[in-house]
Amino acid sequence: MNSEEQEKVSRINIPIPELVHSYTTEKQSEIYNYLHTMDEQDKKAYRIAFNHLGSSFDICRSVGFLKWKISN
Repeated sequence: MNSEEQEKVSRINIPIPELVHSYTTEKQSEIYNYLHTMDEQDKKAYRIAFNHLGSSFDICRSVGFLKWKISN
């Protein structure tokens, strides 16, 4: 992740799954772009899923990410 993306991630103030760091740079950028578009309700749902699923949480398989990807 480059410094610009690190800055974007720090501004959205939500946890990033460790699994994301194993993805390609292109996939990581796509994920960070998605996270940056989330409203407060989406962030709340994301945090709940992240906390409940722990290390098995895969944002690329989440309904929100998949819907976002189709529309973008």
